[in-house]
Amino acid sequence: MKYYFRLGFVLLVITVVASGILAYLNSITKPIIDENNRIAKEEARLHVLPEAVSFDSIFVYNDENVYQGKNDAGDVVGYTFVASQYGYSSDVKTMVGVLPDFKINKISIIEQKETPGLGANCEKPEFLQRFDNLSEQGLLVDKDGGGLKSITGATMTTRAIAYSIKDGLEELKEKVDEEK
Repeated sequence: MKYYFRLGFVLLVITVVASGILAYLNSITKPIIDENNRIAKEEARLHVLPEAVSFDSIFVYNDENVYQGKNDAGDVVGYTFVASQYGYSSDVKTMVGVLPDFKINKISIIEQKETPGLGANCEKPEFLQRFDNLSEQGLLVDKDGGGLKSITGATMTTRAIAYSIKDGLEELKEKVDEEK
């Protein structure tokens, strides 16, 4: 009986020490990871709206800031926001660049964990370019009667990207129209 208590105590000590080490390592790496995520989003913003030289946050959508991009003269050249929706196996987060007429300029996938070789193909340029210059009405996947060609074998991923962008565009239009 005494042996069981000793074994339990040793396991408890090992668990507490391991948990402490993991918590310490997390506290060290969390700020670095957060900074890298911030830089990645900043680079994605510049990629989807390259005409902009400065970005001002105008409101929050899905726990992310929506930015208004301005050129050197201070004129609004577009907006950027992060669209997110669950695909086949994970949330697919997309940085979206929108022109002042609410057409998509470019998109960039900033986070996804979809199936390699299928849904993960959403990061390929030939897929991303399908969204260039689309309006809200063009964001309907071909399997649903629209003109947006889905990734073969990954319709759920394509739908997640398209419909999350559509929802974001609707919210952006509403907020920008309120400010006018």
